Amino acid sequence: MKMHNFYAGPAILPKEVIKEAAKGALNFNNSGLSILEISHRSKGFSEVIENAEALIKELLHLPSNYHVLFTTGGASSQFFMVPMNLLNQEETAYYVNTGTWSTKAIAEAQHFGHLVELASSKDKGFNYIPKYKMPKKGKYLHLTSNNTIFGTQIHHFPKGDLPIVCDMSSDFLSRPIDIEKFGLIYAGAQKNLGPAGVTVVIVREDMLGTVQRQIPTLLNYETFVKKNSMFNTPPVFPIYVSMLTLNWLKAKGGVEKIERLNKSKAKLLYTELDNNPLFTPNIPNKRDRSLMNVTFQITNPDLESDFLAEAEANGIVGIKGHRSVGGFRASIYNAMPRSSVKVLTDLMADFANRKG
Repeated sequence: MKMHNFYAGPAILPKEVIKEAAKGALNFNNSGLSILEISHRSKGFSEVIENAEALIKELLHLPSNYHVLFTTGGASSQFFMVPMNLLNQEETAYYVNTGTWSTKAIAEAQHFGHLVELASSKDKGFNYIPKYKMPKKGKYLHLTSNNTIFGTQIHHFPKGDLPIVCDMSSDFLSRPIDIEKFGLIYAGAQKNLGPAGVTVVIVREDMLGTVQRQIPTLLNYETFVKKNSMFNTPPVFPIYVSMLTLNWLKAKGGVEKIERLNKSKAKLLYTELDNNPLFTPNIPNKRDRSLMNVTFQITNPDLESDFLAEAEANGIVGIKGHRSVGGFRASIYNAMPRSSVKVLTDLMADFANRKG
């Protein structure tokens, strides 16, 4: 039976990438060695990490004054690494609170400088993107572009004098971005890029070296810049799989082409939700709905377990909502084919006809 993987993360990877990664795990580039056992100082892996960096720069059209770093610790480690590297104790950073991950980022950043919560959507259970004015002074504005748990997404980033620092973990490489607005972007790989274990940081040159505090070597962005992300042993296999995914994305036409596919998938699912009498989307305003994580409820809670059972019987997995929200969540990242979304919407329509 064909499986349709809607898990929020670690998330679906392209089948072609998984097959190629499996070959590399057995015999990397016909070397007779596995990618899992080659030296990170070898020519083979140096080419991998250099190619991965070059592909990110190409796909996002990064100018020469932006560095691409490969770190560990997940996006959660960036909640403290960002202010540690960018924010002096007497300086002010602004944070927009749109969910669980931005709440955690705020909690960590308070240890390093003055924090202002510029806006929040907590008052309505984080079911919208709040409005705010870009401050004229400060060190940076921190945003979370997509909220995996609640299902909201920022579709237009503000203009202003403050550089934006953005957690793009769950919509990284899913659409083009105006990179000039951003001083720093970070993203855990396990949504649109690769397996868990590596985190990408894109940082503008002028953001570095501006704090007075002593930063531990392995928490200092400048260490990663100077050592090409190889001060110590990097996560070799996750970076390798990420490189394969980047090649796959380039072959698909890049972020511009994948954005059109992502919009088509989201439209298919939201149209069903807006018209199906048995299901309802969690996010009322269409302008705030995520193209990556579609959250919804069933109008008759007694039927929730029945729908989950039928979904599993049809090979649909990973649609149970986050424990803090309940209901359902369909994560439709880059590698999710439209045909799998169609399987889900067909089941929803049929289920409503029979049970509604």
